[in-house]
Amino acid sequence: MYSEKRGREFYVLSFFFALFVLFLYGPLSAILILAFQGPNGGLTFPLNGISLHWFRNLFEQQAVGDFGGSFRRSLFLGVMVMVSTVLVSLLAGLAFRRKFVGATSLFYLSVASLVVPSIIISLGIGVLFQQLGLEPSWYSSAFGAHMTWTLPFGVLIMLAVFNRFSPSYEEAARDLGATPWQTFTNVVLPMIAPSLIGIGLFGFTLSYDEFARTLMTSGTYNTLPLEIYGMTTNVTTPVLYALGAVTTFFSFLVIAATLGLIVYLNRRQLKA
Repeated sequence: MYSEKRGREFYVLSFFFALFVLFLYGPLSAILILAFQGPNGGLTFPLNGISLHWFRNLFEQQAVGDFGGSFRRSLFLGVMVMVSTVLVSLLAGLAFRRKFVGATSLFYLSVASLVVPSIIISLGIGVLFQQLGLEPSWYSSAFGAHMTWTLPFGVLIMLAVFNRFSPSYEEAARDLGATPWQTFTNVVLPMIAPSLIGIGLFGFTLSYDEFARTLMTSGTYNTLPLEIYGMTTNVTTPVLYALGAVTTFFSFLVIAATLGLIVYLNRRQLKA
């Protein structure tokens, strides 16, 4: 059987891909391994025993850091940003399907925050809240800062989705006597549901691990990325690695649940 000989480009790309995987998963693998240090283990290799001691230590009272509180704040903030990003992106996508005055200017204004440095946005929102006499907080100023990061991605995705969406499906539903609301809920929404789930995952993950836009806007209480950053200067035990392992597992769990939901919706749509 004839087989095409691989050229030099294949091996060059393979080499760079191997480097990419190494730099991506190498540090993560080291953190996951060191999280299982024994009770007398340190922050570096070699391992001094293997145990779950530092994972149990996460749920105990810490001399520094508030793991539980920062995780709950990041989780609630991520959910708030996720829901808001999906709703606003969906409404924006529906609005941009028709031409209206100022559509081009509004589009560029909505995605302009992508080209502004994150720390500048964080600083600007923090200063604005102080000038207005308002206390910056993770559920107000940080929420707004995160929306400037997630919303442009959601709007761009919805514009791409509706750009490929054929209006003939809606016309057929209206010809059969469906109301505009029935057309949207029974025809449009099921077809764009996987994209909305993707936007939700995008919004949650971008918010959950956002650091720069939270730095000046979180107020008194830290989110998880800020808490982890602060711990790097005063925590000298592998409990920090255990926290990293738990948050990484949680991130993969969210991704797996989202992919499972998309597969379920696709199979349900095929059966219908």
